[in-house]
Amino acid sequence: MSQTTWLLLAAHIRMLKDPGAISGWLATTARRESIRLAKRRGLEILVDPQDPGADRADADAVDGEDLVLRIELQERVRSAFLQLPEHCRRLLSLLMEDPPPSYAEVSTTLGIPRGSIGPTRARCLARLREVVER
Repeated sequence: MSQTTWLLLAAHIRMLKDPGAISGWLATTARRESIRLAKRRGLEILVDPQDPGADRADADAVDGEDLVLRIELQERVRSAFLQLPEHCRRLLSLLMEDPPPSYAEVSTTLGIPRGSIGPTRARCLARLREVVER
């Protein structure tokens, strides 16, 4: 699930409008991927038959669990992002602006060749992934 989430981020990073939105986007994508996998695997939720509320869905428990997982993931991504080198933070932040700048604008702003933007972004995302998964 984690690898799929990061691959989806790499594929959609230019669509993210706000640099601060990356953690929320990752959390939402991870949650949706988890749900998709759970449905595909046919996972069941066990309940106590003696529990008076066992015959109805416990939406609050699922939402609470999702909230905790989302907050944990947001904190991990935020912390990992702050551990990246300055050039990675600047590049990734710039590429997540709305609307995203052209590579020519990124090149001028950061003073790096246009041809190195994509490979540098890939290395920065790989480094971010490594730090998050530690």
